[in-house]
Amino acid sequence: MKNLNKETKAFADTGSDLRIGQPPQSLLLIADTGSDLVWVKCSACRNCSLHSPATVFFPRHSTTFSPTHCYDPLCRLVPGPVRALKCNHTRIHSTCHYEYAYADGSLTSGLFATETTTLKTSSGREAYLKSVAFGCGFRISGQSVSGASFNGAHGVMGLGRGPISFASQLGRRFGNKFSYCLMDYTLSPPPTSYLIIGDGGGGARSKLLFTPLLTNPFSPTFYYIRLKSVSVNGAKLRIHPSVWEIDGSGNGGTVVDSGTTLAFLADPSYRLVIATVRRRIRLPIAAEMTPGFDLCVNVSGVSKPEKFMPRLKFEFAGGAVFVPPPRNYFIETEEHVQCLAIQSVNPKVGFSVIGNLMQQGFLFEFDRDRSRLGFSPRGCALP
Repeated sequence: MKNLNKETKAFADTGSDLRIGQPPQSLLLIADTGSDLVWVKCSACRNCSLHSPATVFFPRHSTTFSPTHCYDPLCRLVPGPVRALKCNHTRIHSTCHYEYAYADGSLTSGLFATETTTLKTSSGREAYLKSVAFGCGFRISGQSVSGASFNGAHGVMGLGRGPISFASQLGRRFGNKFSYCLMDYTLSPPPTSYLIIGDGGGGARSKLLFTPLLTNPFSPTFYYIRLKSVSVNGAKLRIHPSVWEIDGSGNGGTVVDSGTTLAFLADPSYRLVIATVRRRIRLPIAAEMTPGFDLCVNVSGVSKPEKFMPRLKFEFAGGAVFVPPPRNYFIETEEHVQCLAIQSVNPKVGFSVIGNLMQQGFLFEFDRDRSRLGFSPRGCALP
């Protein structure tokens, strides 16, 4: 730990693993800027031969696993089960139980604990970070944490703005900044996505465009930005600025969320975007829409369908302009059919989202000290 403060960054490969425990156990986690809790699938087995290595965390195999006491102030930072047992602060083994739910009703529950995490630093050395708080999940249910979209992962690395997130816990040691590149999942073999905790990105940082990060006291976890306008093929759509604002109840606004797949736009803007794209696209509309999508096109016999798709442009506060390629918002849903991967949200009860498909191929930097988000279409070569 002596040399830790001299390091400028540490790496965790979002397409690979997080090394947790002593000796380290490697587990694949989903990097999620839209939640706070770090959690892994756990097993309390004694004879663990029935479990394959690197699919679940074995607390009994780690010398540094330490369950949090229910009376510990750390326990108050994580939501507890609805029917939680009353905490007995005089009992040594009164552990902290958590239950963490996601927007679609998926949840994880288990023991809240601390562990040692091993990261590779920019100098090539390993940094051992002690007492990283995380959830040891024994009950996991719901599509977003166990279905096909979870893509074989073994937990979630919450990177939100709350005190228990991985970014918050490690940020104080690595400059309160993190960045990542999410690569195109459709390529085979898929290129490596990566996450950098600290000051990274090399020369690509000089090419970053910045927009201020906003706060919403009603939803302190999320990274809000101000979306000012949307253009289709260079023509700015006539959308009233109030459509993008956070209202007095904390609804509305726009968040950047690596844990959400699709993009979402406030309904008034969504209807205008989809109508304009439909008019400008130079491909035949599919005979039937894929369930869940409002605009699909037939790409049969077209070698490069992106050439015939309208270009979207998003202007953020501060003059930063985000121009993703069509493959970031048109996805193949079935053979010879691609659909617009943007959906509608009611701004009176939700918010617009720049999801992970829209972010693919861009370097994103979350600078929490300077309260700004940087992005660039360059700089996604492995650091």
